[in-house]
Amino acid sequence: MGEARELLALLVLFLTYLGLGVGYLPGYRMNRAGIALVGAASLILLGVLDLEAAWRALDPNTLVFLFGVMVLNAQLGYAGFFPWATLGLLRLARSPFALLVLLTYGAGALSAFFLNDTMALLLTPLVLELTRALRLPPLPYLLALAGATNLGSVATLTGNPQNILVGALSGIPYLDFARALAPVALLGLALQVGLLALLFPETRSLAPLPPLAPFRFRLHRGMLAKGLGVAGLLFLAFLLGYPLAQGALVAAGVVLFTRRLRSERFFLRVDWELLVMFGGLFMVTEGVRALSLLDPLRPLAGTPLGLLLTAVLLSNLVSNVPAVLLLAPLVEDQKGWLLLAGASTLAGNLTLLGSVANLIVAEAARRAGERVSFWDHLRFGLPLTLLSLGVLYLFLF
Repeated sequence: MGEARELLALLVLFLTYLGLGVGYLPGYRMNRAGIALVGAASLILLGVLDLEAAWRALDPNTLVFLFGVMVLNAQLGYAGFFPWATLGLLRLARSPFALLVLLTYGAGALSAFFLNDTMALLLTPLVLELTRALRLPPLPYLLALAGATNLGSVATLTGNPQNILVGALSGIPYLDFARALAPVALLGLALQVGLLALLFPETRSLAPLPPLAPFRFRLHRGMLAKGLGVAGLLFLAFLLGYPLAQGALVAAGVVLFTRRLRSERFFLRVDWELLVMFGGLFMVTEGVRALSLLDPLRPLAGTPLGLLLTAVLLSNLVSNVPAVLLLAPLVEDQKGWLLLAGASTLAGNLTLLGSVANLIVAEAARRAGERVSFWDHLRFGLPLTLLSLGVLYLFLF
């Protein structure tokens, strides 16, 4: 490959990862999915990859697993499961502090099984409506939701896209992953409650809350029963060692076999942009390997602490999924995979820009007239990230 073309390829990679990190390229109307795909196409044009190599770079297990989980989430979303489950938990709250605890652990538990970004999208309007009805300040509860979706998703392979990627690439069984990282998630959620109570004195109140007015949402009991049944059998299959992608695809097939909703309704709720972004990233990462650009990272990621710090740094520079793809070739054992999954997820709490879930919460709040600023998040997210990363490292090593 000529020197000029190699320099152009390096420029393409720089712009691609810059765009992935900030979510856009100045002057261009492209999101992360478009940026990843344009980056991959440019590398093919420059001869870094040919189409066959780019196709081989795709990991079908990751893409199929992610698709299957999205279809199942669509079934439960149309059934009304998420507001039903969340309100069921929050009705138990008798004080602002109890509400903080139940919201933290409820959102964390749901995120562990149904993808953190989905929970952030579905639960933010509910939290805003709830805090306004109870005349509580929304900010600490919005921060609780953002942090809990990231922390809770650490616990399982189905918690977030980077865990799904780690599961597909490493072959770690579902139960082994949860056994290792669920305690980290539980302790992290406890740290979050303590930190928010410290930063926001009003959340420490044990004064009784006013009665909660009825919330209107549609609950389809037949769809709910089917969705929960399929989800329960799927997680049982995971625990018994059934292949993750195969199980998710079978679950999607069962969900789509219905007379209640047209298939198009399910496909509208599949995050096709995320799947396209994954596909483009697989190709871009293959280009990084072809250019031997991972070599400088090997000394940095050669020790557990070095891998943790590198994962945190890259996750905040280029986002967590690209960071996992970049570091995956450097991971040598199961503890390394667990450390990579945990660090890349927990790093999402560091800044408002650290994870898509944070941005979803902040943007939904902005549209509703509430503000979650970068600094509001940083004074909460920085100590939470440092403490939870310490817990992760101590538990694994």
